[in-house]
Amino acid sequence: MLAGARTLPHMPWVKVPAEHHPIFRDALPKDPRVETLPMFGGLAARVNGNIFAGLFGRSAMIWLPEGDRAEALALEGAGPFDPMGDGRARSDKVMLPEAMMKNPAELKRWLARSFKAAAELPRKVKAAKKAKANVKAAKKAKVVTAKRTKQGTRSKRKG
Repeated sequence: MLAGARTLPHMPWVKVPAEHHPIFRDALPKDPRVETLPMFGGLAARVNGNIFAGLFGRSAMIWLPEGDRAEALALEGAGPFDPMGDGRARSDKVMLPEAMMKNPAELKRWLARSFKAAAELPRKVKAAKKAKANVKAAKKAKVVTAKRTKQGTRSKRKG
């Protein structure tokens, strides 16, 4: 568990309310580096490949560096992000209070803070699919070559 964090009561998974999508989008920083993508039935936002915020259940989660998390966790109704609902935080993200969705200015402030911190992280590089495919093809070629070599050796012995 995150240092200084409290566990929120176990809650069943809740679909992200449709009305939260525009609130979240409007609260995101107006920066060309912000990308949005569907996640957990809601939206997530990333910068340089690093997710810094997202909708989950009836609220939003944000990523903050360790030194800044305590302030967010101190908010009434906030807690560690626990997507599985089993009481074990899976990441260094904070689930903001549900009331935050009714206060767009405050949500915007937290998303901006999260964005600013995440923008300083190194760019997250995706493993190239082509490279994986090439490795797989090379392994397959080795197996085929080895089989052919064995078969060629056997036929030479017969003759």
